[in-house]
Amino acid sequence: MSFRHALNVFELQEIARRRLPRGVYGFVEGGAEDNQSRDHNRAVFERIRFRPRSPIDVAHRSQEVELFGRRFASPFGIAPMGIAGVFAFDADIRMAKAAARMNVPFTLSNMSTVPMETIGEQAGHARWLQAYLSNDRERAAKFAARAAAAGYELLMVTTDVPVGSNRENNLRNGFTLPVRITPRLLFDGATHPRWSIEVFARTLMNHGIPRFENTDRGDRPSILAQANRSLRDRGDSVDWEFIRYLRDQWKAPLLVKGTLHPADAEMAVRVGLDGVVVSNHGGRQLDGAISPIEALPEIRAAVGKKLKLIADSGFRRGSDILKALALGADFILLGRAAMFGVVAGGEEGVVHALSLLKAEVDIDLALLGCPSISALNPDFLETRDLFNKT
Repeated sequence: MSFRHALNVFELQEIARRRLPRGVYGFVEGGAEDNQSRDHNRAVFERIRFRPRSPIDVAHRSQEVELFGRRFASPFGIAPMGIAGVFAFDADIRMAKAAARMNVPFTLSNMSTVPMETIGEQAGHARWLQAYLSNDRERAAKFAARAAAAGYELLMVTTDVPVGSNRENNLRNGFTLPVRITPRLLFDGATHPRWSIEVFARTLMNHGIPRFENTDRGDRPSILAQANRSLRDRGDSVDWEFIRYLRDQWKAPLLVKGTLHPADAEMAVRVGLDGVVVSNHGGRQLDGAISPIEALPEIRAAVGKKLKLIADSGFRRGSDILKALALGADFILLGRAAMFGVVAGGEEGVVHALSLLKAEVDIDLALLGCPSISALNPDFLETRDLFNKT
């Protein structure tokens, strides 16, 4: 099946599942432990119903939004995803170019095998950057200076990964960081020759052994050594004093990613941040954590309009996006949806994925009786099944 025939993100996911080795697919699709958080992220959307209004003139609809000084064509962008190059050749570059074509932001992870400067040169639209940092202030200052010099407009610091999570799915599939060459991994590659040739072999021929290029470690050792070192570094996780320090170093919009509690959002206001990413890491960290959808109303009530709220984790449909925006989010980030697109069809596959979501948002706005994103509010939703209100 060609990606062009896919009618939705789920069909792109099925194409990606068939093309990727089991361990590689499991890494991007799986969650932690029993996958409760991952599955719950999807299930909560089914517990929210729309309350459409009619008759309403929706002939002139707009899904454009303004965020951090830019106007985007849609209320969603691409979330940061580490080691994206394992899934498709030059995946970060392809996703960034697709996002630029669609006039939405792409967020580069500092756990990427592509240098941040390359993304800036080849797809310089709305440069957003995500980082795993420790409390090492000297290293953080150097990283911030490098990002600023490369023209990045926004920095988000992921704070919900103080240690690596228990991703049993990866262990069962023989996919670990650092990567170990096992008979199972070799068999997976042999039974998926397209991935072995177009991704693995092509990467080695064009770039050599993959390395994390955005971690400011001087000699930049191989991705295997850096993955191991990165997991150790996360034991020295960030705290609010470090975030205060980084706020002084970084003058552009600064966000923390991984917020699920209103008290943390209130602290973000006091520290002077511009926003938070309401996220449970796609269900890949603490299994059993609440979903961003459940956290959004409380967080919005706690901070009012003092912070921009960006949500991620579990979004697959335009209706999912509208539900989160109606509950208080300002913007949505999608990770797996874009990754399925790049695996299925490279840059064009990502454009297709984003176009599908954009079309769904447009249709659903019309059916909802809401002509613009700015007009969305909780009155368009029935949430008693979600929040147990009587």
